[in-house]
Amino acid sequence: MSFVEIHKIPSLRSPIMIVACGGWSDAGEAATGVINHLLATLNGDIDLENFTPELIAEIDSEDYYDYQVNRPLILVDESMIRSLTWPGLQVFAQRNPFGDRDFVLVRGVEPSMRWKTFANELLDLAEDLEVELVITLGAMLADTPHTRAIPVSGTGAHPDIATRLGVEVSRYEGPTGILAVLQDGCVRRGIDAIALWAAIPHYAGATPSPKATLALINGLEDFLEISLPQGILPEVTAQWEEAVNQMAQEDSDIAEYVKSLEETKDAAGAADDSGEELAREVERFLRRQNNSTED
Repeated sequence: MSFVEIHKIPSLRSPIMIVACGGWSDAGEAATGVINHLLATLNGDIDLENFTPELIAEIDSEDYYDYQVNRPLILVDESMIRSLTWPGLQVFAQRNPFGDRDFVLVRGVEPSMRWKTFANELLDLAEDLEVELVITLGAMLADTPHTRAIPVSGTGAHPDIATRLGVEVSRYEGPTGILAVLQDGCVRRGIDAIALWAAIPHYAGATPSPKATLALINGLEDFLEISLPQGILPEVTAQWEEAVNQMAQEDSDIAEYVKSLEETKDAAGAADDSGEELAREVERFLRRQNNSTED
């Protein structure tokens, strides 16, 4: 018995599925922020509050969520009409005007139970949509300074996939989340899959981090070798950095800690690493310039 409610099966070009789940793997709401950003900007910087993306499927929350852990939300609109929103997972089709491969964007909350069945449901849908690549997005709290570039790592769940797609092999051992279960399911089904993770300063992880969202967008650009619209992310990133700077100035312990992180980060930054980052920045710039010329 399937718990996926399919609304439509669209015709997509060699689609790539991009998955982000709120909760354990979404520090600073950076990963789910990428999905929200792509849904808006790939449709011409449309305000998400007034835009309804193309919803193609939903997974029924009743069978996968503990509502005492992820409670439903009551929302009230301008007419004072109340509505109930349940935790769950939504799948959107998104045409990609900046490349020859479309996207299947998956956004939701990490389930509470029956993870293997949940992953199989989503990957069955991926196969129905003829998805050829799955990219999971995550963000974690780490000892990294907010004043430096947000590091993003790209890994593959299997050595063969990592070698072929040009990413590192995941060497992580320990507790994990639904994203790793999806990666494992992809390996078992022969679907290419990689994971992109951003590291967020743990002292600044209590609020959404647009800087980490932008870093993950840049990571997608680098891996897929395409240009994606940045929208207002650069501006809100600058505002976020200023707010964190202000917080650090008002707390001498945090200020000292940030300084020590900066010194450690700068000491570890070898010249070749700086060259690689500069090369990526140049490649992104040239792709955007090329898109501007074509427009």
